[in-house]
Amino acid sequence: MRIIFLGAPGAGKGTQAELVSKKAGIPTISTGVILREAIKNKTPLGVSAQSYIEKGQLVPDELVIDILTDRLMQPDCKDGYILDGFPRTIAQAEALDKMNIKIDKVVNIYVPDEKIVERLAGRRSCPSCGATYHVVYNPSEDGVHCTKCTSELTQRTDDKPETILNRLEVYHKQTAPLEEFYRNRGILCDVVGQEELEDTTALTMKVLGLK
Repeated sequence: MRIIFLGAPGAGKGTQAELVSKKAGIPTISTGVILREAIKNKTPLGVSAQSYIEKGQLVPDELVIDILTDRLMQPDCKDGYILDGFPRTIAQAEALDKMNIKIDKVVNIYVPDEKIVERLAGRRSCPSCGATYHVVYNPSEDGVHCTKCTSELTQRTDDKPETILNRLEVYHKQTAPLEEFYRNRGILCDVVGQEELEDTTALTMKVLGLK
C-alpha cells in the first residue's frame, strides 16, 4: 500500500502517518524529518534548504525530489510506504507520476486554521531522533524529554507564531490544490481532525480499511 497524507502544518498528519505505519507495517517517509536531519548535519542539501524552512517557505522541488528518489530505493520500501510532507505542489505530484509511482490512497486531514495555530504553539520535537509531541494532544512521558531517546524536547523555529501564519498562507496557495488533484482521481479520503487523538486515528484507520 502506498499512501499520501495531506493536511495543513499542525493538522496531525505526521502523527497519524506514524500510527498507520505501525499498523500496516510500512515505513513513513517524511521529507521534513530528512531535511531537518540534513540541516543538523550541515550537509550541502541542509545548507541549501535551511533558509527556506526557517522562513516557513517550501524547499524547491528539485531538492526534495532528489532526496525522495534516493529514499524510495531503500529495501524497506518494497512492500509500500507512507509519504508525509510530499507532494506539496502539483509539480511534485506530477513528478511522482513521472517516476511511475502508483498511489493507492490519499488521506486529507482537515483542521481549521485557528485550531492549527493553537496546536503548533504547543508542538515540541526531538532534535536527536526527530520524534514529535504536543504538550496537550500527544505529550511525551514526562513532558520534557523524548520518550524514545530521552533527549530534551525543543520548539522548532518554524512553529513560532509569525512563521505559522506564513506557513498556512503558503499551504493554502500551493498545497491545498492537491486535494482537487487527487479527488479527481478518486483516491482522496477526507478525515476531519478531532479534539481527541484516538478519534482522529479511528477515522483514519476506517478510510484506509485498517482495523
